[in-house]
This record gives sequence, structure tokens and C-alpha cells, in this order.
Amino acid sequence: MTTFLKYAAIPILILIVAVVYWFLSYEPAGSVMLLLFGIAMGIMEWVLVPTFGDVGPTAPVDADWHERGG
Repeated sequence: MTTFLKYAAIPILILIVAVVYWFLSYEPAGSVMLLLFGIAMGIMEWVLVPTFGDVGPTAPVDADWHERGG
């Protein structure tokens, strides 16, 4: 739960700012843009956070290779 809150803090904060912005200004364009940006960041988090631990393929280590001094 802590890691979820750690990564979801920015999208949630943006959504809160969008709601507060709407109630203070009643300006639809800015509110919609903030909402869409918060939702997009949430989707990005949902897609990318599970891949944070992946290292990917690594090259094999050649024990006979050594770097020569110039």
C-alpha cells in the first residue's frame, strides 16, 4: 500500500488540484486539461510501475577479455 501511495501521489494531487480549480474558477477548459493530465499520469503509472524491477537482458561476461592499456 505504501508503494502505491508513493507512485500515485502526483496523479492524485493533480486530480485534487483540478477539482479545487473547478470550484474556485468554474473554468471548464483548464479543469478538463488538469483532469485529463491526472488521468494520463495515472494510466502511465499503472502501465510502467510494474516494470520498475525488470533489469532486462544482460550481455554474457567473457572471462578471457581484458582491457589493454594504451
